[in-house]
Amino acid sequence: MTKQDFVDAVADRAGMSKRDAGTAVDAVLDTITAALKNGDAVTFTGFGKFSTSARAARMGVNPRTGAKVMIPATTVPKFSAGSTLKAAVKGG
Repeated sequence: MTKQDFVDAVADRAGMSKRDAGTAVDAVLDTITAALKNGDAVTFTGFGKFSTSARAARMGVNPRTGAKVMIPATTVPKFSAGSTLKAAVKGG
């Protein structure tokens, strides 16, 4: 499902125009992104939790040359599915 497919589905379910649904979807994504940039977690009870995780610097290997490469430390986004979402996907 692409973002446009998602916007179309939201518009159909919410009974709103595709333009308004697109604005709403963009607002939700921007809000989650801003919270993660600030180091905050975003939790939707039953659905899941968006958070960040720190990755330490580590040594990697270039698969083409076999040369060792230092991979710098970074912060990455993370999503943990909630129990309701897990049960829905599982079919229970």
